[in-house]
Amino acid sequence: MNIEKRVKELVEEKIADKPHLFLVDVKFHSNGKLMILVDGDNGIGIDECVAISRHVGFHLEEENVIETAYNLEVSSPGIDTPLTLTRQYTKNIGRNLAIKMADGAKREGKLSGITEDAVIIEETIKNKGKKAETVESVIPINTITETKVLISFK
Repeated sequence: MNIEKRVKELVEEKIADKPHLFLVDVKFHSNGKLMILVDGDNGIGIDECVAISRHVGFHLEEENVIETAYNLEVSSPGIDTPLTLTRQYTKNIGRNLAIKMADGAKREGKLSGITEDAVIIEETIKNKGKKAETVESVIPINTITETKVLISFK
């Protein structure tokens, strides 16, 4: 049985009645750590993480899915976790992003929108001898290798 697949099913089952919550990722590491990342359109509370953890843990034990000792951890993605889902982008509209492109280029800008297959950012372009200008850029998601939210401490 595929552990990660079963865990995804259990999480989806538990959050089915909570449309504001969504599963970001499930990873079972070789050291026995089972990481479940869940987020919400307005964040996720500790109580919701605990409820998911109990539900998943109970069923994994009941079904004896994992035969070795393991450590179950349910949390929201940390601020340094790259964005992977459209819903994560939507939640971060208005924030500044650092984007790594497939061609190795790096781009930064304020997320102004998201479509089914592209990210829209406002980025500042500096042209030699001219004033820097802010332009709206549409970046196809399939050309992005990683997107992270930039934290401002201003």
